[in-house]
Amino acid sequence: MPFALVLKRRVAARRSRLLRSGQVFGLLAVTLPIAACSNSLDSLGSLNPMNMFSGEKYQTKVIPDTPPETLYNQGLVDLSSKDYDKATKKYSALEKQYTFSQWERKALLMETFSQYQAGNYDDAIGSAQRYIGRYAQASDLDYVYYLEAMSYYNQIPDVTRDQDRAQKASVVFQQILDKFPKSQYADDARYKLQVTRDQLAGQDMMVGRYYLQQHNYTGAINRFRDVLAKYQNTRHAEEALLRLEEAYLALGIVSEAQTAAAVLGHNFPDSPWYKDAYAKLQQGGYHPQEDTNSWISKIFHSVG
Repeated sequence: MPFALVLKRRVAARRSRLLRSGQVFGLLAVTLPIAACSNSLDSLGSLNPMNMFSGEKYQTKVIPDTPPETLYNQGLVDLSSKDYDKATKKYSALEKQYTFSQWERKALLMETFSQYQAGNYDDAIGSAQRYIGRYAQASDLDYVYYLEAMSYYNQIPDVTRDQDRAQKASVVFQQILDKFPKSQYADDARYKLQVTRDQLAGQDMMVGRYYLQQHNYTGAINRFRDVLAKYQNTRHAEEALLRLEEAYLALGIVSEAQTAAAVLGHNFPDSPWYKDAYAKLQQGGYHPQEDTNSWISKIFHSVG
């Protein structure tokens, strides 16, 4: 009998014995997890990050910057339609995309203007200060100072509240007058400087009156003195002189009270405050008389 046929029969006989003894079930038990693992590996393959975009083609694109003229003109359109926030974004993008060019300067100027028009005054102040720091020789620098000053000015509260904005506005308005005396914004800056100074004087007067009512005469005198020293050209100077007379009379320092009344009458002869000051002195048997060595007399002469 051929050897191959003998071998084939031996294998068949051995397989028959294994089936009868049940050992084949162990083989089957071993092969099942292998099949399961095979299925698991197939499913893991579906989670491969490289396969996540298999259904679409990823293309790298370089998006070109919008031409500066386009951004600038788009901002103008937004301004004309009073969409100031949108205009601000346009000019901000223009500034960032075209640094170290003439467009950066133009964009920052228009960004400041857009923020001011939108009422975003703190942002406008920040942009104006950046412009002033970068372009100290720019021909439109006076306008940027004006935008900064007006951004402070438009935030000035009533005299009962903190006057930090009024103080800062007065500083920038004064800078306009000092740096750009012939600017087209100089006249308005001069007028608004007077308004801010009047506001600052008004707060000192309010505090001084409170001290006077509380019989804190020294504190009151110091406040009224500040009004005369810093804000003598405001409408509050007249009342400050009357209140000084009252405080000095209360302290029994008659010569200073007389000087305050005399200076008030000399500088504001038609003032109703002088009429009151004169009457108060007469009630005590005194009359206005200037002591040229008094600080009140000197401060008026020094300011002129």
